[in-house]
Amino acid sequence: MTSAVGPDGHLLIGGCDVVDVVAEHGTPVFIYDEAHLRARCREAVATFGDGVAYATKAFLCKEMARLAVDEGMCLDVATAGELHTALSAGVSGDRIVMHGNNKSDEELAAALVAGVRRIVVDSDDEISRLAALAHGVHPIRVLLRVTPGIEAHTHEFVRTGQEDSKFGFSIASGAARTAIEHLASIPSVELMGIHAHIGSQVFDVSSFAKAAEVLAGLFIPLGLGELCVGGGLGVAYLNGEVAPSITEWGAAVIGTLHASGVGDDVTITAEPGRSISAQAAVTLYRIGTIKVLPNIRTYVAVDGGMSDNPRPVLYGSGYEAFDPTRVDAQRPVAVRVVGKHCESGDLIVPDARVPEHMDVGDLLATPVTGAYGYSMASTYNKVPRPSVIFVADGEARVVVRRERLDDLIRLDL
Repeated sequence: MTSAVGPDGHLLIGGCDVVDVVAEHGTPVFIYDEAHLRARCREAVATFGDGVAYATKAFLCKEMARLAVDEGMCLDVATAGELHTALSAGVSGDRIVMHGNNKSDEELAAALVAGVRRIVVDSDDEISRLAALAHGVHPIRVLLRVTPGIEAHTHEFVRTGQEDSKFGFSIASGAARTAIEHLASIPSVELMGIHAHIGSQVFDVSSFAKAAEVLAGLFIPLGLGELCVGGGLGVAYLNGEVAPSITEWGAAVIGTLHASGVGDDVTITAEPGRSISAQAAVTLYRIGTIKVLPNIRTYVAVDGGMSDNPRPVLYGSGYEAFDPTRVDAQRPVAVRVVGKHCESGDLIVPDARVPEHMDVGDLLATPVTGAYGYSMASTYNKVPRPSVIFVADGEARVVVRRERLDDLIRLDL
């Protein structure tokens, strides 16, 4: 949001020259615009109100947890690790929503000890285990995750609202109503509302509206007070792509729910993740080799790769690439940007356009890497994970330090 081009053509974010940031902190590096993160959090709270939760799977570190909560959001966590990170950041349990399709007894117990705001129940087995853990804990406030039977227009691996899904209880089959009855039989468990999520990287708000209509049909007769529509709002990664804003998404969903008969007294919440963090960050790499294959293609290899951005390999996701030292330069040269891993599929930008005269040692940037980059990062080939820098008001601060070689063997016995 605060990006600009300096007089020397360099990319500026948060008042910081990214070339100076790289000079101090090295590459690869994730650089996040703190003002952008805060603005998106405030937009989510303004749209959905108290209870809207940041989906931490998109990007989580202690400082990100603190930032989201400071701006009025709750946190959506799905594992013991995410819960531990949020609590370690000083976040109160009553600002945390616990998800997960396969919560262990230990994870459920940890959530109860932390006093989380809601546990989102995802299976019959989980209901039974909650009942066993519930003695002496009153009440356990839960949401029931349901599948509305809506097949969102997105990649198969990130669709979650269709009937064939590992998540939730089917509305169409009657499994959701059976689960509601099961929960009602457990005195120490209080069903607060219904939850649904149809997928990720969804651009068409009509998919969310259709799901809202289905949810309303189940929800209204129950007389419950809370309805969470999940997340999944898409963001633009490529030139020419346009995505709805959080405000537009919220208006479509909330409008549909109210038009379907959901009362104004119902708390309607959501769980945006990608739309909070994705466009807030850029990854900077340094070019290590350039390999020209005449009449085939040119490979530009950088010092990161699938270990810091696996999305192109997993989902065929597209990105742009540019030279952060001459942002406004034309990009007429076609290249394939690849990483340093021992995989032919180690692609970052398969069909990139870059400026002329790029050379070994130059910097290369890929924007819109703030979600599902660092959070899905690995140490494949024993490549250390990058550092994460937040920039704001001319100051750059490390929020996650670069992994060191000794970190790679600290668990070895």
